[in-house]
Amino acid sequence: MKSHLTALSLICCVIAALSASCASLLTGVRETRRAISLDGTWHVAEGQMDSVPASFDHKVPVPGLLDMAEPAFADVGKKSGKRQAFWYRRKFSVKGEIPDVAILKVHKAKYGTKVWLNGQVVGEHLPCFTPALLNVKDHLRGSGEQNELTIRVGADREVPGEGMPTGWDFEKYLYIPGIYDSVELILTRRPYIVNVQTVPDIESGQVRVLAEIDNGNRDDDVVLRYVLREARTRKMVYSGVATGKHRDDLDFAIPISECRLWSPEDPFLYELEFKTSGDCKRIRFGMRSFRFDKETGRAVLNGKPYFMRGTNVCAYRFFEDADRGDKPWRAEWVRRLHRKFKSMHWNSIRYCIGFPPEIWYEIADEEGFLIQDEFPIWLLGKAPENPKSEKIIPEYREWMRERWNHPCVVIWDAQNESITEETGKAIQAVRELDLSERPWDNGWARPQSEADCIETHPYFFSKLWNEYWADDREFALSDLAKTSGRPGVRKEQEDYHLPIIINEYGWLWLNRDGSTTCLTGSVYEKLLGPDSTVAGRRLLYARYLAALTEFWRCHRECAGVLHFCGLGYSRAGDKPRPEGGATSDHFVDLERLTFEPHFERYVRDSFSPVGLMIDFWQETLGRGREREFKIVVINDLYEDWKGTLLLRVVRGDQTVSEQSKSCKVDGLGREVVSLKAKIPQEAGKYQLVAELALDDGERVQSLRDFEVVSTR
Repeated sequence: MKSHLTALSLICCVIAALSASCASLLTGVRETRRAISLDGTWHVAEGQMDSVPASFDHKVPVPGLLDMAEPAFADVGKKSGKRQAFWYRRKFSVKGEIPDVAILKVHKAKYGTKVWLNGQVVGEHLPCFTPALLNVKDHLRGSGEQNELTIRVGADREVPGEGMPTGWDFEKYLYIPGIYDSVELILTRRPYIVNVQTVPDIESGQVRVLAEIDNGNRDDDVVLRYVLREARTRKMVYSGVATGKHRDDLDFAIPISECRLWSPEDPFLYELEFKTSGDCKRIRFGMRSFRFDKETGRAVLNGKPYFMRGTNVCAYRFFEDADRGDKPWRAEWVRRLHRKFKSMHWNSIRYCIGFPPEIWYEIADEEGFLIQDEFPIWLLGKAPENPKSEKIIPEYREWMRERWNHPCVVIWDAQNESITEETGKAIQAVRELDLSERPWDNGWARPQSEADCIETHPYFFSKLWNEYWADDREFALSDLAKTSGRPGVRKEQEDYHLPIIINEYGWLWLNRDGSTTCLTGSVYEKLLGPDSTVAGRRLLYARYLAALTEFWRCHRECAGVLHFCGLGYSRAGDKPRPEGGATSDHFVDLERLTFEPHFERYVRDSFSPVGLMIDFWQETLGRGREREFKIVVINDLYEDWKGTLLLRVVRGDQTVSEQSKSCKVDGLGREVVSLKAKIPQEAGKYQLVAELALDDGERVQSLRDFEVVSTR
């Protein structure tokens, strides 16, 4: 018995020793790099640019915006004689000694960032949309001593100075400053892994890695160990070692047998963990490729044509929404938002005129969206700012380095609706940095490569924007009968014949309460008369937007159709500009993410991967005649689809006539099906309803209203 106890004790000692060894090893791994979050509540004060305030009597969350301060500041977001700057302050301590690399990362802040640590200036970063990475080694105290961090941000968008892009938006009214993304302190040792770029090669089943290493003044070679895992399951896929000269970046390939591709339908992620003798870094990526095919006009995802269906998010407009609160920084709300978008059959989003916080990109990676990532420049030829390429280039570079491992980011979008040479110069200066060779969109300016795309905004219901009609008459939905299915582009782009993305259309916006915006009051008055109701406007908006979506999708002339917009602001009220909002989204409850029901019903169908369009746009028909109707059926899926197409003539709740025909559409295909229907004898208002029954039991409809009139 005693010998058994001795043996058991020995086994326990061995297990304990092994556990201690493992714990020590794990502790060592953790301690090679510490990322200390400095998010939370900070003290804040307003004041001048050149003097630290005497007291910090307000509190504000980081990340967040300065309209969240308690007690509140007056007139935040507007230029005010009360202040030139806001000053943030917080205290923190660091356990242990300070290693040879100590970097403060302010992920995003507006407008212009300057940092003091323990009373000493550590650096300044003017860009408003990319991270500030500041070396704080010389002024950081360790061993539990207290540190005092002070960050000054400009109080308004004019602070960064002439030539800097600051996010001017003709339809924004508040430019709310603040540290609107996370702040962290990175502590590690050399060789320091500064940046990693992953370059998926799906054809060869490997990922190329370019690792930027800072080895200081050491002359020894760099040894980089790595482990590739499946991000969700943590299953190890491959491990290895890369070596290089002490002053060279490491460039090597990692094989991935039977690699699983990332797509919106299957957003599968891998994780790479890298270690040097002093540092450790993890990054996520997806095995996917993306490009445009000039000959077909299509987007190509993972080697196959892919139709982009989606929406826009205007994060910086949402920042000034009265019901915004802390939603942009709550991961669970952002995830629910993206899932709500998925429920609309959307696979793509343009993050429009500005970048949301980093968690949005992480969630888009996980939920599966193609992101057109748009830098916040919007000039229209008359903006009060005029960004210069020499100021744009460094920020483009920072943007790309921060974002290039996200599989969701598939298009670098240089600007919105601007005709300028400056963004083109900047694109040419930086595009070769992205080894994945993502395409660029240069707004309304000249494209910079035959591999790029062109955006167009066919706003038929705006006389100001509508270039389709030479005369002075108003657009009507019936005009679609003689409208080209290929949208027009700007004259600067006409000679390029590149793939087109429609990422704005409609011009029928309503505020969340159903009131018209400052741009759409006259539109609804012409369409519905001066006494239109909320219910009538909402129904018309949904039905017209669905019809326009069907039109653009079913003509198959565009690489993508993205509606505007899925998230923006709502500035309802009877006041004219600048108080009244110009655009809006479709939510009636932001917290629950409830869409306006008509929008969800009709527009959702118009974005169905297997969809249809009644190619009929007349407003009246003569009674008693038999009429042939053409219905276009499209299939965005790779698999063939077959089923029954149903066409009904209805009046109110009654079906007047019904016809059906079997239909088959090849994968990625388009078919035009003809069905005859007899027009009723009785005059009045009717509706055509075309319907497909999909494999999952869902029914998708296209509807057209018409009136039967007497003819002589």
